[in-house]
Amino acid sequence: MKNTLLSLAALLMLSGAAVAQQTKKDTVFFEDFNKKTLDRSKWNVEITGQTVNDEQQAYIDSAATLYFIDGKKEGAKNGALVIKAIYKPGHTSKEGKKYDFVSGRINTRDKMMFTYGSASARMKMADGAGLWPAFWGLGKGKWPDCGEIDVMETVGDGSWISNALHGPGYFGNTPFAHREAFPKGTDVTKWHVYSVDWTENSLTFKLDGKVTYTVTKRMTEKYGRWAYDNPKFLILNFALGGGYPNGVNKVTQPYFGLSQSSVNKIKAGNAKVYVDWVLVTK
Repeated sequence: MKNTLLSLAALLMLSGAAVAQQTKKDTVFFEDFNKKTLDRSKWNVEITGQTVNDEQQAYIDSAATLYFIDGKKEGAKNGALVIKAIYKPGHTSKEGKKYDFVSGRINTRDKMMFTYGSASARMKMADGAGLWPAFWGLGKGKWPDCGEIDVMETVGDGSWISNALHGPGYFGNTPFAHREAFPKGTDVTKWHVYSVDWTENSLTFKLDGKVTYTVTKRMTEKYGRWAYDNPKFLILNFALGGGYPNGVNKVTQPYFGLSQSSVNKIKAGNAKVYVDWVLVTK
């Protein structure tokens, strides 16, 4: 109870309508990235050497790709996590596969998993064709049967983000995907709260507290089993290129789904994702 009260007190300091509304519920998980290093009791750092979705990066465990800053300088409330994509030609994974880029991916698997409730993150990120950050949830087990909840994805067009669900019979180019345009005067490079409200019968996505998309159990069961009655863990990652970006930008050179201008942004050290906080309530 003491920890819950402290978490709620910290959240109240963050202000903003979206967070204030969430604090009326019970806090299951809260991370404000206000330490000098990643809290490994909450987060796992993924290391990959096998490419999925034709992505162009390897994920590594490094302070170069995952680090912390005084978030106030960037508009965060306290500290902030930075996930940075780096040009590193010749990087070789333990599987022997070579990459020109490295980046970061963290998850809460087996450390914080939840069934139903609300999950939110306050984030801002670089834009550019093929830059593919995401905030999402995934169940344990075989994909897509385990169920995937894409709370926020962007493939580099800063004017919109997407929400999606992937489950048995509705995955890949899923029928359950939605693009949400930002209001005039803002885009992905500004701070926004991305969230999902998850119940036994529906998933409702929100942008800054505004409902953007809702999928119900009845809707998914036209295609396959409802895959959202099992525990999910959260993931934050920064992918580069790949099938989804290519499907939008049609870029094939210099990298599949990743444009030259975005490569230049990575080389200049300007391809970053900032995460102010992550919150799960019930």
